[in-house]
Amino acid sequence: MGNVGFIGVGYMGYGMAKNLLNKHNLFIFAHKNRKPINKLLKIGAKELKSYNELENMKLDCLMICVTNTPIAIKVANKIKKYLDTKTLVIDLTTHNKTGASQMNKIFLLKKISYNFCGVMGGPVQSEQGILGGIYGGKKNDFLKCKKYLNSFCKSVFNFGDVSKASSAKLLSNFLSLMTTTSVIEFFKSAKKLDINIKLLCDVARLGSGNSGALDRIANKAIKGNFKGYVFSVDNTYKDLNYINDLVSELPNANKLSKLAKSFYKEASQKGFGNFLVSELIDKDKY
Repeated sequence: MGNVGFIGVGYMGYGMAKNLLNKHNLFIFAHKNRKPINKLLKIGAKELKSYNELENMKLDCLMICVTNTPIAIKVANKIKKYLDTKTLVIDLTTHNKTGASQMNKIFLLKKISYNFCGVMGGPVQSEQGILGGIYGGKKNDFLKCKKYLNSFCKSVFNFGDVSKASSAKLLSNFLSLMTTTSVIEFFKSAKKLDINIKLLCDVARLGSGNSGALDRIANKAIKGNFKGYVFSVDNTYKDLNYINDLVSELPNANKLSKLAKSFYKEASQKGFGNFLVSELIDKDKY
């Protein structure tokens, strides 16, 4: 068993942390949302109240799963002086195009091994332990990191350095979010045109319109439950900002991501930022 620290046990991090507890000693950090913290404490996790407690922990691995690049950099700058140089840092945060490289430089100055691993899937897949991992880091650290990542990832793919892996994660999100946006507009259009959505989904599943996004959304939406795709409007808008910046020199990709970004910007401005993206199907003002 290894000693693993985890920063960010939120709606994605909770499932990862829960699975890590099956194989490792887990130390989690307090934050404002106590619900996942308390659930993990009940099944064996230990809570650390402040980052300076890391100084004497000698963790084998520390995972970071926070909302965005600015928060991750703030965390990195706070914890770097407390970490043992033998601790593997695995960053699960979705970064902007330079975020992972910035994080790497912060830890490199302290001779701490920084590794990036973006994950594909949602909270359900996280808790089931079947996420996909997009890894970047030193070649010699890949197998060491897999020892921990395999706790909640079905497969982990090595993309080389941290920058390549971070870009690959954003491109993977680009495909997912563009497909999801199409499914949302597909439902809204069928509703507007008074077309039987169950029959239309049955047709779509027989052709190339079939997708993971359609499966996640359709089964529940047909029954009037629009919470099938567990990813918020504001998170989608944030990711599409990152993606739009990444593909700024690719005219068509830039136009597509900019268009999708405008949908979620508008939805957020109308007060739907905390809603799940699939709930926009039922929002006539969007």
